[in-house]
Amino acid sequence: MRRSFFRRSNFILAISKRQKFIITVLVSSLMLFFAESIFGKSGILLAFLLSISTSLLFLWSEYDDLKGNFSLQVFILLFFYSLSFALFYFLVPARFLTRITMTSLYGIGLYSLFLAQNIFVVSSIRTIALLSSARTVAFSMTILTYFFLSNVVFSLHFNIFITLLIFFLFSFPLILESLWTYTLESKLLAYSYWELPLTICLVETALVLWFWPVMPTIAALFMTGLFYIMIGISQVWFERRLFKSVMWEYVWVGALIFLIFIFFAIRG
Repeated sequence: MRRSFFRRSNFILAISKRQKFIITVLVSSLMLFFAESIFGKSGILLAFLLSISTSLLFLWSEYDDLKGNFSLQVFILLFFYSLSFALFYFLVPARFLTRITMTSLYGIGLYSLFLAQNIFVVSSIRTIALLSSARTVAFSMTILTYFFLSNVVFSLHFNIFITLLIFFLFSFPLILESLWTYTLESKLLAYSYWELPLTICLVETALVLWFWPVMPTIAALFMTGLFYIMIGISQVWFERRLFKSVMWEYVWVGALIFLIFIFFAIRG
């Protein structure tokens, strides 16, 4: 009995970081799949449990690197990414193929996100060549997360005060995490003077869209487009490459999103 226990303990300690990532992705994906299958609507509680467990499992995987250089920012996107998928899960058709597709997309994205966050943790200690790729992956996952969360909030049709509060509660942390990937500042609110005005702009836009008679998906798409433009410009500013050509790219993206929004608003 004692030998068996020590063998299991040694195995848990001996497995590599990559193996821990795979275990975490499998456990989290199974939790997501069974959230609606078994628990029904009460699976919303499981959504928060999934988000917390994902963060804790990542802490288990990265403990050796984090114990000497802990950054709370590294858990923000992991938490909201899992939460967004778990909540958006209830808006899609309850079909077996749809669940498999959503779970697979979640698992692939989560594993990519783990690798990206691992690079951020290591980069805060020493220079690493893959930092640019990690930023691209993290920003892509952030955009997807923001769209899912915005869609869920608009679909639930809360009153205006709850809607604005929820938008603030997930917009500010996601902005904080997106800027942190370029600064890698250990202090949590080091750039709050930058993050807070951006959050207020998003909340004010959500206020306007709450009164606008448009489908939740279109409203969420508009909010996500605005988030992409604002954070994208902020990131290139921190990277010191905010050139005229870069600005025009974001202007065209903004114009396209606005035209799509107006088209569906008039059609609706």
